[in-house]
Amino acid sequence: MIPLQKVKELIIKYDTLEKELSSGKIDPKLFANKSKEYSNLGNIISIAKEYINFEKEKKDLEQILKDKKNDVEMLEMAEKDLNDMKKKKEFNENKLKIFLLPKDEDDDKNAIVEIRAGTGGLEASLFCADLFKMYEKVCSKKKWLIEIISISKSEAGGFKEVIFSVNGNDIYSYLKYESGVHRVQRIPETETQGRVHTSAATVAVLPEAEEVDIQIKESDLRIDVFRAGGPGGQSVNTTDSAVRITHIPSGVVVSQQDEKSQHKNKAKALKILRSRVYEAEKRKKDQERSSNRRSQIGTGDRSERIRTYNFPQGRVTDHRINLTLHKLDEFLSGEIHEEMNQELRLKEQNLKLESLK
Repeated sequence: MIPLQKVKELIIKYDTLEKELSSGKIDPKLFANKSKEYSNLGNIISIAKEYINFEKEKKDLEQILKDKKNDVEMLEMAEKDLNDMKKKKEFNENKLKIFLLPKDEDDDKNAIVEIRAGTGGLEASLFCADLFKMYEKVCSKKKWLIEIISISKSEAGGFKEVIFSVNGNDIYSYLKYESGVHRVQRIPETETQGRVHTSAATVAVLPEAEEVDIQIKESDLRIDVFRAGGPGGQSVNTTDSAVRITHIPSGVVVSQQDEKSQHKNKAKALKILRSRVYEAEKRKKDQERSSNRRSQIGTGDRSERIRTYNFPQGRVTDHRINLTLHKLDEFLSGEIHEEMNQELRLKEQNLKLESLK
């Protein structure tokens, strides 16, 4: 049962925002946020009003049923309407519960995704490239923009590491469920005995932090410049264009050398560093609120094995929700990625609803 006062507050908030936005006197700096909040409330407001009116309408129908002077047809209609209303109330209550769930403040942020080859040598690096291609296809379908920040190639066309940013609407709310260890089982092309090999790649999805999200003092940074080359360097530059930035308080270190310009490398490194420091702070707060942690599916734990891609059997299994889809090719091409994501979101919603009881 949701307290009626909470639902009434939603309606009051909606009416207040409507008056503010139509008055033309609102601060331009607040207009975008207020419009978004108003639009968000608009998705639930009719359900909130139905929920509020339920008790009054229920009493009216019960009054009709108590009055024996009413004919049989009217009584049957009142009985049917009351049963329909009770079902509708249950539906509306679930919708309102989900709407009132605490939101992840980072859900509407862009994301920085880091994929690294794990155990398995060359096979792991090939799988790392497969995962990147999968995310490329998912982003393309959703019309999200990908920008490569850093890439380190291995032999045979694989990746030792790839870091990229994704820009668009509500990116983090979707991609956060991808953080963790992804395991692959397949027969390598070099395997003569037909044995299945297991290798892995680690995915980390960070909410892209803006300067307003986290303040990083210049005095907390140590910036080293050096000559690009070796892993990740496309060619050996003759100038010190590569940058290594260390955030002294947290110990986070980011190196960047893909660009020929020191200025561009520094900007990219700072972008990653800010997001990593922000994510570390966020994780620390989540661990302090352990009950909230237990109600999250997308915890960002990089050591957690979340998914297995089995090529011989053509299946992909998500271990967090025990869901297996026997459509591995479609999954890797981004076709049914949404199906898995919806199940993960639903599971997390249910966990949060249980924690509200």
